[in-house]
Amino acid sequence: MRGIQSAPSADDEEFMAKTTFRKWEADQSELFPPSVRDLVPADHLVHFVRKLVAEDLDLGAVYARYQEAKGQPPYDPRLMTATLLYACCRGIYSSRRIEIACEER
Repeated sequence: MRGIQSAPSADDEEFMAKTTFRKWEADQSELFPPSVRDLVPADHLVHFVRKLVAEDLDLGAVYARYQEAKGQPPYDPRLMTATLLYACCRGIYSSRRIEIACEER
């Protein structure tokens, strides 16, 4: 019958137990997350900081520390540096306040 699914068989359950799936969010409102460029005005400070870190700062010494893969992959040093610089520009110096600001914005 079309539209009716039978109960999962033992083979299906074994397959599902071996496979890691991405999280299924049935209430997801958008297929793709919006780009930060779509949400933030073009003249905003965050674009200056992002461009500064991406194009002008030499983070070679930081990248050299991550030559071996250990544990979970770290966040990109450019992202972390840009976050820290932007927070400092906004007068936020506490790591806990930076975390809160990232969650709220």
